[in-house]
Amino acid sequence: MSTTVMHEMRRVRRDVVMRLLEVKRVESLTPKMVRVTLTGDALHGFESDAPDDHVKVFVPLPGHTHPTLPVMTADGPRFAEGVTPSPARDYTPRRYDAKANELDIDFVLHGDGPASTWAAQAEAGQWLGIGGPRGSRIVADDFDTYVLIGDETALPAIGRWLEELPKGARAITIVEIADEDERLPLHSKADVQRYWLHRNGEAPGTTTRLEDALRDIRFPEGDTFVWVGAESRTVRGIRLYLQQERAHNPDWIKASGYWKLWPEDEDE
Repeated sequence: MSTTVMHEMRRVRRDVVMRLLEVKRVESLTPKMVRVTLTGDALHGFESDAPDDHVKVFVPLPGHTHPTLPVMTADGPRFAEGVTPSPARDYTPRRYDAKANELDIDFVLHGDGPASTWAAQAEAGQWLGIGGPRGSRIVADDFDTYVLIGDETALPAIGRWLEELPKGARAITIVEIADEDERLPLHSKADVQRYWLHRNGEAPGTTTRLEDALRDIRFPEGDTFVWVGAESRTVRGIRLYLQQERAHNPDWIKASGYWKLWPEDEDE
């Protein structure tokens, strides 16, 4: 196929809306991942245009039943004076169903952190805060191949991306997980080549499995978009490899550090 196609990328900006939502149900997906389904009147009008969008999730402070949400001002989100902010973390909107008025958020239970700790005990009737998404980067739908790379924290985005690809599209997924028990079904109408990598006891963010696997894979003919989401140093190494050794078009790469093993690292 021709490589002269102009793959149009679009950015969508929107006003950030803070929403207080109720947990409708909690589903265990794997031993270390749960899906929390949220609902409530405040969910009406929610929009998410890209598979890797993120929302800010606000969890209640210890001993509280409801999170404390900031108020949006001209200078951005601000908490009232004297109010202790609720802990907040970024998560992917895994599924939004306007008709059912439901929003799914998938949480990795990694044993620490306020959001993971909250999700481990979440049950119907509890409350969670959501802010955003503040915008989307919409990737062109005319690439010949989509390569999606990440660890378990990227599975919600990868799963959603595969579900949104049409029949006839082509994709390659390279996913690192703890072990076989953490494998999730990734449904798609597209033609998908799947690679699952198991750490088998090694700590997340300490291996080179994702980059090693990528080095062994030859991309099909045509134009390829590569998306990466994982620990920040892992992501940086993959991006440098793609640009420096494969000379891959940097406009056809989106690489995001989803979390940091080394806190001093800069954001990707």
